[in-house]
Amino acid sequence: MKLYLFIAICLLTNTVFAQQPVAINQDYIKLVQQLKNREVYLIDVRTPEEYNEGNLEYSLNIDYNGKDFKKNLSKLDKQKPVYVYCRSGNRSGKALDSLKALGFSKYYNIGGFENLKAEGMPVKKQ
Repeated sequence: MKLYLFIAICLLTNTVFAQQPVAINQDYIKLVQQLKNREVYLIDVRTPEEYNEGNLEYSLNIDYNGKDFKKNLSKLDKQKPVYVYCRSGNRSGKALDSLKALGFSKYYNIGGFENLKAEGMPVKKQ
């Protein structure tokens, strides 16, 4: 019984502290307006090949696995909020560590491309 209780507590603790993607819902219209006005960044950290298959409108492609990833991030205005996505939310979650290390203060993992597309975010193909 104590073992089951211990396992349940461990699972709950991991769930509570696990990084969850920020959900984009009806506020995406406001986000799109901010993107149009260049008030925020929308960064796609997928490979250029993935990006060219389809991406969110107004996004910048900065490949998480590219050799110049941190160098390219460092060129951005650190005062602006940064929204990051990838295919599933994994690489974008890891990219937040780089943003933090570079001195950004407002950065958000908004998850995976397919989910964002399904929620109505504007999509374009190259």
